[in-house]
Amino acid sequence: MAAAVRARVEEIWRAESRRIFATLVRLLGDFDLAEEALHDAFAAALEQWPVEGVPARPGPWLVSAGRFQALDALRRRARFDASLAELAARLDARHSDPADGAEGLADDQLRLIFTCCHPALSVEAQVALTLREVCGLTTEAIARAYLTTPATLAQRIVRAKQRLRELRVACTLPATRELPARLDAVLQVLYLVFNEGYAASAGAELVRADLSDEAIRLGRLLAGLLPEPEVQGLLGLMLLLDARRAARTTDEGDLVLLEDQDRSRWDRDRIAEGRALVESALRSGRFGAYTLQSAIAAVHAEAADAAATDWPQIVALYELLLRVAPSPVVELNLAVALAMRDGPAPGLARIDALQARGELAGYAPLQTARADLCRRLGRTAEARTAYGAALALTRQEPERRFLQRRLRELDA
Repeated sequence: MAAAVRARVEEIWRAESRRIFATLVRLLGDFDLAEEALHDAFAAALEQWPVEGVPARPGPWLVSAGRFQALDALRRRARFDASLAELAARLDARHSDPADGAEGLADDQLRLIFTCCHPALSVEAQVALTLREVCGLTTEAIARAYLTTPATLAQRIVRAKQRLRELRVACTLPATRELPARLDAVLQVLYLVFNEGYAASAGAELVRADLSDEAIRLGRLLAGLLPEPEVQGLLGLMLLLDARRAARTTDEGDLVLLEDQDRSRWDRDRIAEGRALVESALRSGRFGAYTLQSAIAAVHAEAADAAATDWPQIVALYELLLRVAPSPVVELNLAVALAMRDGPAPGLARIDALQARGELAGYAPLQTARADLCRRLGRTAEARTAYGAALALTRQEPERRFLQRRLRELDA
């Protein structure tokens, strides 16, 4: 019985902990207090549920338990700090219903994302805070996404929370007139969360379906709240990419490249929904980087097989994307598309120029792309070196096995 309950608690932690945390932040008004309350609530569940049974609605039970534990702790500490007594009294006066104050949008995680994306914070701090506190990504994973150190990232998050505390920012949805000013950071957060789910930065599995699904769920809520073209474009992009999920790995969990995927396993319903969103965003004429990326994904989705891919159209879209949102990663993707349209030599020349600038030092996909083009050109020694460099930078097991397999093929 105890083992079954523990397994159930762990399952709820994986699926619900960040939503429970978001509600606790709203009810308690403090990130650190909510984090402590979250852990206390799950500890109480491990103690009580084996005796009392798992409640029919575990989420509200955990929210109530966490809130009670936080208030109890504040009252005990108030003996030594009078300011905590006032805080405990104020929190005790708040309604304990998790849906209290929903103001037409019953999703505390989306509300918390907008809170983290407060304009008083830098965009970098907004995104880092949201990824850590709303989505539960580790500081290490976020640091890898930003190509910075975990220590630097942790300091940025601490300072951001302190700033929100100083400003007494409440966990509420902004007024309608304030939503556009916070939209860019929110979209960036959802995109990074989805990317971590689509291709995990480290670990035993390529896909973290929980993160992909959560990003899509929040994207749908955001599209309903604010049906802007770029919101539609991002949701379309996530749906079109996630449609490939079943075909991206073998039954053993090994990586399957896009060109080798069984496209009959792609989710056609998601593709249809994603394409409709892309077309709507493009018709508006007010689209940006997310819509252009979703248009590229739609071109891939339209091809019956890899050989039928319209690479000239993809190159044109990447060239437009590079003008709209210039970045070295977009340049790398354009180089790969050029290699597919014109042959590996022109693509390799673009990658070598990009590598010479040093902007993507430590970025494994650059080394992987360079290795593949060298392999196709018969430059085996260079391919081996580049695959080795990619292997040294990669912390995800399916990608490591793929790179090791490529090296064995070169040796053979």
